[in-house]
Amino acid sequence: MRLRSLGVALAATAALLALPTTQPPAAAADTLLSQGRTATASSTENAGTAAALAVDGNTGTRWSSAATDAQWLQVDLGATATVTRVALQWEAAYGKDYRLQISADGSTWTDLRTVTGGDGGTDTHDVSGQGRYVRMQGVHRATAWGYSLWEFQVYGTSGGTAPGTCDTANAAQGRPATASSTENAGTPASAAFDGDDGTRWSSQASDPQWLRVDLGSARDLCGIDLSWEAAYAKDFQIQASADGQTWNTLRSVTGATGGRTSYDISGSGRYVRINGTTRATPYGYSLWEVAVHTGTGGIPPIQGGGDLGPNVIVVDPSTPNLQQKFDQVFAQQESNQFGSGRYQFLLKPGTYNGVNAQLGFYTSISGLGLNPDDTQINGDITVDAGWFNGNATQNFWRSAENLAIRPVNGTDRWAVAQAAPFRRIHVQGGLNLAPNGYGWASGGYIADSKIDGTVGPYSQQQWYTRDSSVGGWTNGVWNMTFTGVQGAPATNFDTGPYTTLDTTPVSREKPFLYLDGNDYKVFVPAKRTNARGVSWPANAGGTSIPLSRFYVVKPGATAATINAALAQGLHLLFTPGVYHLDRAIEVNRAGTVVLGLGLATLVPDGGVDAMHVADVDGVRLAGFLIDAGAVRSDALLRIGPAGSSADHAADPTTMQDVFVRIGGAGPGLATDSVVVNSDDVVIDHTWIWRADHGEGVGWETNRADYGLRVNGDDVLTTGLFVEHFNKYDVVWNGERGRTVFFQNEKAYDVPNAAAVTHDGIVGYAAYKVADTVNEHEAWGLGSYCNFTSDPSIVQHHGFQVPVKPGVRLHSLQVISLGGKGQYAHVVNDTGAPTSGTDTVPSKITQFP
Repeated sequence: MRLRSLGVALAATAALLALPTTQPPAAAADTLLSQGRTATASSTENAGTAAALAVDGNTGTRWSSAATDAQWLQVDLGATATVTRVALQWEAAYGKDYRLQISADGSTWTDLRTVTGGDGGTDTHDVSGQGRYVRMQGVHRATAWGYSLWEFQVYGTSGGTAPGTCDTANAAQGRPATASSTENAGTPASAAFDGDDGTRWSSQASDPQWLRVDLGSARDLCGIDLSWEAAYAKDFQIQASADGQTWNTLRSVTGATGGRTSYDISGSGRYVRINGTTRATPYGYSLWEVAVHTGTGGIPPIQGGGDLGPNVIVVDPSTPNLQQKFDQVFAQQESNQFGSGRYQFLLKPGTYNGVNAQLGFYTSISGLGLNPDDTQINGDITVDAGWFNGNATQNFWRSAENLAIRPVNGTDRWAVAQAAPFRRIHVQGGLNLAPNGYGWASGGYIADSKIDGTVGPYSQQQWYTRDSSVGGWTNGVWNMTFTGVQGAPATNFDTGPYTTLDTTPVSREKPFLYLDGNDYKVFVPAKRTNARGVSWPANAGGTSIPLSRFYVVKPGATAATINAALAQGLHLLFTPGVYHLDRAIEVNRAGTVVLGLGLATLVPDGGVDAMHVADVDGVRLAGFLIDAGAVRSDALLRIGPAGSSADHAADPTTMQDVFVRIGGAGPGLATDSVVVNSDDVVIDHTWIWRADHGEGVGWETNRADYGLRVNGDDVLTTGLFVEHFNKYDVVWNGERGRTVFFQNEKAYDVPNAAAVTHDGIVGYAAYKVADTVNEHEAWGLGSYCNFTSDPSIVQHHGFQVPVKPGVRLHSLQVISLGGKGQYAHVVNDTGAPTSGTDTVPSKITQFP
């Protein structure tokens, strides 16, 4: 939000007191091995769609098959290779279900990845295997046509594991084991991995049954030995998994005869499973011993923990020249709006006297106690707008968390705009949200905080406060929304800015780093229902995860390494920096925490997406920025694949302080910015922004059609800021969605009314609920227009929803900023037009 900030040049910092920012060199990307190689297929649709056209590097030519399900395309890499990634660029006739397979000889195939419910477009899969031949084996088509691929790309390194480098040691011996069942207490799963041929595991007498072992970390798998008792498996599969939930079949065995057998396999995983499908006897399955062999020349397991890198500044009350450290970073970052500097201050528990921590761009400050009062600042944490002539509407991308402040003059100043969360703070005094001089301000967000005195928003146009306690709240401009806030003012939206709900329907506080003695841990708070007030000091129901279970990501890390760490079962802690990605980060394991420090920034290059989250329980995404790359991405962040339907109500995925930017730091392009396909997701504070200023800004230069698209059911957003998209800012297709607080500006740079006219309507609604939706509810909604390229545009409405009993909107408004364009209605065809050059809201208290 930048009210009347057009054409203002950003001031350069006069003197940069640079901190050390030594970064390790970036690792080399994997090599494209398949291009121009010999390709064959089970069939071709016609002479113009030959197999070779899928590996020619030309996205204008394609292979297509006959119109049946069991079709395949394979490429001969010319020699044995270690394969790490396969990318498929589908034409409209794509594979819904398919397998990626590898072979040494082109006749015996091992599955690298099984894909179900594919949605076409570009599929990129991280895999692990060695072989000369790689193929896509179709299982089910998505259309009535065959399979059709513009390009089939295999990446990796030439050369594989040489003969004799499969370790003869048993990597599974003594490791934790589980099974689908046991015959009795004397035949536990562990007996098959104890190195004793006189003990065994046996299952109940039914099909299917399985036995699995946890190797402790992801390993390259090359062989397995099975020693069956008389009750053996006739048909079974040898499978591997990164997380113990999603399994890849490395080998399918049929017609086995029991006894001692050994199998060569190719793949990787932390977990190995024998999945019995058909017994050879009326008894169950029974194994004396299972031995798992791993490669000796592969990449060693990625280690968790370690130091936090050069741009994390850890201090305690005795740190010398502490004020100078804060001042040094502030001098560099005060006006560095689109720079690459990223900094995180971590304050150990204790009392800090006489400190004024001024926060500039991409600077975060956090206490390292388990509770805010463990870290006491007798001083201030200050955000002001001197760098921008007293205008606070561009004070983005900074944060304060998990500490207590006793302001020097009794009131702390926190004059911020979007993407500047204030969480788990105890202010022992008042809080002023306006800049010095009460200039323009456009924020903001407070959660899980206790402000003993009065909060004064003054010039703040809008603000959302959740699950907190305030000593008082004075005035406001347009939209002040509160849920679960003790001391909040009563709703007065008819005549004023306030919308207040007594509790927050569903909330879960953001994970945070803390010190347990000398050990870093991440506390992961529990879900709360109908919460009111702060979650601390009880922190009831949360869990602590040691830093050793996190891959501490530092600048220079590649997406391949990040994905390998995830596949190994590690969480992610991104240290401050900018991370360029040549493939999407794939978060596939339930309960994974992805936490950023210092607004760590992910940049997808070459048209890939930045991050995909599987349709699993309890993933926590928090504290990072996604910056669109110069080549168009399909979706910068996708939570759940298309068609997701699992119930996550008990343990939802949460997205907190995850911000998305398209343009500003340079050209950026995306069709969708954030797509939510999973059910029950909670989005708690996000700013999804197509830039209106900075570098690489223009109607097509940083084009992004959609900000947030919600396809999942029962999704809740609290603190939703979405601005300036070329089409709809928010599109809601899922049932029973809820939004508490929405702030929006329509794109400034619409060239003319024709550019946004569709279906006989001028302008895309800021917030559209699909006609097919039967239930939806939202509170505290605002959309503003500032059509600087063509002020004559009259947008038909700010909000578009189906008129049904189950669709209800509360406290909504549209505003013309100084007469730069107008709204004809508030929602659908209802509500008065905006007021010319008078910046006065047009409101509706309830709709319908």
